Amino acid sequence: MYAVIKTGGKQYRVSAGQKIKVEQMPADVGSEITLDQVLMVGEGESVKIGTPVVDGATVKATVLSQGRHDKVKIFKMRRRKHYIKHQGHRQNYTELRIEAISA
Repeated sequence: MYAVIKTGGKQYRVSAGQKIKVEQMPADVGSEITLDQVLMVGEGESVKIGTPVVDGATVKATVLSQGRHDKVKIFKMRRRKHYIKHQGHRQNYTELRIEAISA
């Protein structure tokens, strides 16, 4: 069984036992959370598509860690104009392990 969930403005295709990194969520490490924005649930040939979410469908997940991704380096330069700009960014994330999908 798999599901398509929406969290942090992005969509993820998940199945039980899978680990994913999503946008940072306010949750403690080790706690269990319920994701209720399930856009689609599928099992084999049967597929339920929500309008926009599937009624009564939830995904239970456990928070494994909170962290930060690798640094993304931004470099801007205009040649012959004496303009150089260096910048960097590290995005926060929450790592989840999908425990169960209920439709």
